[in-house]
Amino acid sequence: MISPHSARKATRVQAAPPPSGPPAWDGPPPPGQTVVSRSTMERVRELPGKVSIRWRLTITYSALVFAAAAALLLSMYAIVGTSIVTEWPELNTRGINAIDAAIAQDQWLQAKEATVQNARDQLLQSAAMALVGVGILALIIGYFVADRAMRPVARMTATAKKLSESTLAHQRIGLEGPNDELKELADTFDAMLTRLNVAFDTQRRFVANASHELRTPLTINRTVLEIALSDPEASQDLKALGRTLLEVNARNEKLIEGLLLLARSERELAVRKPLDVMEVAQTAVEQLVPFAEEHGVTVSTELVSAPTTGDPVLLERSVSNLLENAVKYNIPENGKVWIRTGMADGALVVQVANTGQHVPAYEVNSLFEPFRRLHADRVDSAKGSGLGLSIVRAVVQAHGGNVAAVPRDGGGLVVTIRLPRR
Repeated sequence: MISPHSARKATRVQAAPPPSGPPAWDGPPPPGQTVVSRSTMERVRELPGKVSIRWRLTITYSALVFAAAAALLLSMYAIVGTSIVTEWPELNTRGINAIDAAIAQDQWLQAKEATVQNARDQLLQSAAMALVGVGILALIIGYFVADRAMRPVARMTATAKKLSESTLAHQRIGLEGPNDELKELADTFDAMLTRLNVAFDTQRRFVANASHELRTPLTINRTVLEIALSDPEASQDLKALGRTLLEVNARNEKLIEGLLLLARSERELAVRKPLDVMEVAQTAVEQLVPFAEEHGVTVSTELVSAPTTGDPVLLERSVSNLLENAVKYNIPENGKVWIRTGMADGALVVQVANTGQHVPAYEVNSLFEPFRRLHADRVDSAKGSGLGLSIVRAVVQAHGGNVAAVPRDGGGLVVTIRLPRR
């Protein structure tokens, strides 16, 4: 690790050791792999939010039917007792003495109450069994009713999942039926898809036109300047001015190329081929070795086969951008760059680490924004246009992965790309 006082003690900077060990990949875990322990109460509180709309409709329908059946049972319970009491014959005590009449009256009342209670008990037992059956039947019927009601929504969801930039022109829901709320929602969604298709077409035309209209004048400028510099009668001042303009023109060409590549990588992938990221990384390393030697940086590789599917040109460009940044923003002497590929935690991983100045953790995420650099914003463009990491993030997200960076012990960054398996 580089000590804060090392510059006072020695002129040679001691580099920190590289990241080592295949399991010690830095960066966030792959999507869906994070396991967070929760208490039982937290699980119970989260349960309502996890119930689907289909089951919520089913439960609501079943609860309403069950409540209606229970209300009907209570009303029948009261009606049966009232009907028996109303239709119970009157006791005739004519010709009977008072004592026998009182005994007969008491027996008559007890018989009436017993009859009412027995009838209600029999009704309650039978109705309770029927109520359970009605509840189960209501649950089954409610599920099919909810499924029927949610079928248009499921169709819209399936259509949305199949949509991409290339299918927006001809893929629509086209829901048929009465002009209800679901039909209105489907028509609104179709209208939105039409507007999106127009927007994507406009973007594609803009990128194609910008690619021609912006590159052509810069190419002409470069050609004119090179011809002027090749003139043996040109003065030294004119040649110095020409070389300066050539450098400015080269930076503008690189900026425009980066912007066009960023726009291309943010769109739907037009090319998907089986590839091995090890070969992509090897090609990027071979192309960058001369550039690294010019800056006195040593590139160490640890490449393991990692097959996936994607655009090999865009992936190679993203790895090249990481390596180029790792070389540019390195220490002046004895700089190191490490690149590794392989599989970790069920995800394809590409990791690039380098020595360099200390990067505060709170500034790491902002480096992935366009035109952002460490301790600078839209300035200090001598080292690049500030689009390298933005292009990397756009390419990785277009392939369904994620990219993250963390400060490295001793200075520099550790950038980790994670992509889904083939």
